[in-house]
Amino acid sequence: MPSKHLQTDNHFVTNCRWLCLSFLLLLAACTPTISRPVPDLQPQGVFSATGQEPLPEQWWLTFADPTLNRLIEQAMAGNLTLQGAWDRLDRARAVARQAGADLMPRLDGSAGFSTTSTRVDSRRDSSQDFDLGLAASYEIDLWGRIGSTQEAAELDARATAEELQTAALTLSAQVATTWFQWLEQRGQVQILEEQLRTNRQTLELISLQFRTGQVGIADLLQQRQVVENRRGELALANGRGQVLQNQLAILAGLPPDQGPVLTVLMFGDLPPLPATGLQSSLLARRPDVRSAWLRLLAADQRVVAAEADRLPRLNLTGRANTGGEQIEQLFDDWLASLAANLLVPLIDGGRRQAEVERSQAVAAEALHDYGQTVLAALTEIEDALALEQHQQEYLASIDRQLVLATQATERIRDRYLNGAEDYQRVLISLLSEQQLQRTRMTAHRQLFENRVNLCRALAGGWEMSRHLNQPTIQGE
Repeated sequence: MPSKHLQTDNHFVTNCRWLCLSFLLLLAACTPTISRPVPDLQPQGVFSATGQEPLPEQWWLTFADPTLNRLIEQAMAGNLTLQGAWDRLDRARAVARQAGADLMPRLDGSAGFSTTSTRVDSRRDSSQDFDLGLAASYEIDLWGRIGSTQEAAELDARATAEELQTAALTLSAQVATTWFQWLEQRGQVQILEEQLRTNRQTLELISLQFRTGQVGIADLLQQRQVVENRRGELALANGRGQVLQNQLAILAGLPPDQGPVLTVLMFGDLPPLPATGLQSSLLARRPDVRSAWLRLLAADQRVVAAEADRLPRLNLTGRANTGGEQIEQLFDDWLASLAANLLVPLIDGGRRQAEVERSQAVAAEALHDYGQTVLAALTEIEDALALEQHQQEYLASIDRQLVLATQATERIRDRYLNGAEDYQRVLISLLSEQQLQRTRMTAHRQLFENRVNLCRALAGGWEMSRHLNQPTIQGE
């Protein structure tokens, strides 16, 4: 195998260096300058109402409900939607590492072996060759294109981490809301069972009066219809309770038939109103607001990368190869080369400029999305505060109505038993009282839901660790 020797022309290398330096000096003025958008929405006021105690990171602890704590803990460990959010975070972090790889030189190695056989005049000859090689390449990030792309990917990964916190907050609120809805349905079942007993007792009394000729058949039939109505409502309430229990199982990542066993049948006390703080502090606390801001910064970095893509690129490449007929001859002869290439975009049909404009539009959209996210966050808190205040007033009104309805029902029933009142008034009063009992239970649940929404709007997330529980698919 013929020898290969390294040929170096010092004069040529010197000229190349000066040529590259001249290009760098001439192109330095082309460095892109991008003005980053700064949102003009900076709320500085306070909210319309506030409490005294700060909201803990795990906001549901304020309800002091062990069952609710256990349900949310199970959901954080087993919910499949939340596990998908963890997967998206892993993917975003991998993309960020991938984007940063271009900042480092690339080195590839190669190894080869070949054998050749020839046959001439019944004589057979064979030869073999061994080959080793290294190839290196590196792009000098003159204008920050690679660095901006990496920064954008890292910002996206941080935004995805904030979105994971948002998903966890949303999940905790879903569990709490479903739990309080289940408590309401169990309360409704208790109320309907009590109303059914009361209506049956009234039916027995009217049946006795009918047999003695004191009332007509219409009164008896109406009361029977009231009893059947309560039986139907009781069946529906039991069905809704079962559906909510199934939903709690799904939120925990479990099949419906493996859902949690729930025994608590009553609401606890509503915790005191938490401190809402300043509106400006909300921007640094809410993970969805932080995520929108990070997405905005990432979009701005991509504008920088798009602008830099229109400018020349400087690439350095190097190669080294050696070979021989025997392994021990590999480093006897070798060849090495080093080159610098300057790539200048000339004509691309406007593709790079269009990419710049597209990136700028994406950044502008991200700015508007951030502003909308801030407004939505402020509105959620004010809505929750207003609804809780008026719900408290509504609940107090229902309590007063219920006292009056109970008194009216007792008076009208007494007059009916004495023959001084028509049964229709008794029925109307009784149904009104029983409807108020059920309405009060629903209003009580809505009060707790409003508090959940307020806590969800104020919460800022907590330290999380991933649970690697994998779903089991039947039949595999």
